Amino acid sequence: MGSVTTQEVLPLPPTFRSHSNMSESAKPHPPSSQAKGEKSHAGEFGYVGIDAILEQMRRKAMKQGFELNIMVVGQSGLGKSTLMNTLFKSKVSRKSAQPNPEERIPKTIEIKSISHDIEEKGVRMKLTVIDTPGFGDHINNENCWQPIMKFINDQYEAYLQEEININRKKRIPDSRVHCCIYFIPPTGHCLRPLDVEFMRRLSKVVNIVPVIAKADTLTLEERDFFKQKIREELRANEIDVYPQKEFDEDAEDRMINDKIREMIPFAVVGSDQEYQVNGKRILGRKTKWGTIEVENIAHCEFAYLRDLLIRTHMQNIKDITSSIHFETYRVRRLNESNGLPHHHLPDDLSADPKANGQLEEQPSAPQTNGAAAQHEALSHEM
Repeated sequence: MGSVTTQEVLPLPPTFRSHSNMSESAKPHPPSSQAKGEKSHAGEFGYVGIDAILEQMRRKAMKQGFELNIMVVGQSGLGKSTLMNTLFKSKVSRKSAQPNPEERIPKTIEIKSISHDIEEKGVRMKLTVIDTPGFGDHINNENCWQPIMKFINDQYEAYLQEEININRKKRIPDSRVHCCIYFIPPTGHCLRPLDVEFMRRLSKVVNIVPVIAKADTLTLEERDFFKQKIREELRANEIDVYPQKEFDEDAEDRMINDKIREMIPFAVVGSDQEYQVNGKRILGRKTKWGTIEVENIAHCEFAYLRDLLIRTHMQNIKDITSSIHFETYRVRRLNESNGLPHHHLPDDLSADPKANGQLEEQPSAPQTNGAAAQHEALSHEM
């Protein structure tokens, strides 16, 4: 398995900056000579100013910036790179150069990640897109999820080693996979055994959002039938995709997330081509019968997927990764330490062939002080 990580600062086009649904509160405000709340609450005897903590948190978050790591999984030709470019309205995921005929399909799954520093209305975010070329492209795809599982666990391990280090960093670089977008081929019939097995195993360690790729190849009736069939198979196989029902915090969350769960998997269409439709520039796919508008909910469900990943649930996705998936991994690893102090973890602690569905033994983890060097290429720091 090969692993390639690149990083660059990405200038965003005007279209990205103009199509934002972020709150105006995210804009940086000029400093005021008068303390916040002093003018409006000057006559209120009981006013303390506790609400000012929101502004303090906003300023701190604006300085630190944010990190988001998205993995895309699916066989070749399903439009993974195109969809990611459509989500962020920029070339955040690039198609690899055309390989030689004998190298067209990788012999093993290669994990490739590319990072970008992007900014919108003063909000900085480090976006890392992790691609998995070679997944599902072979005649025999037995255990093809193992390199992906190992990569996800390696990122948890790198974060854990930084946490338990005696002289740990003030802010630990977060290379953990926050979300895995799984691309389902638009067959219109049912899930393949490969789809079921992958999501069953990986849903225990990462947030999975399934999508029907190239949904414009299906009629509306075929699409609705296919979505219903997939939901039934997910329930039958006890596959818990994001947003997971047991993590709803209150009745309001449950109501919102129930509507999302009724739409999963999202039937999406991606495109980085612009066309003129009714006097407007839109992203779409031009056919002999008309133009498929990517952001038109009457044509596909791309807008719902974008809102889920970016505009409404991004922080929740990161919180579940940290408090649920990483915590599960952390507890298991520290239990394996046999009660030793955290900074004396043995070298062979990471070798657990049966953990999280892995069938083959992994290489042993380095000592605590050497963990950062091993994972340096995979760690991204703002």
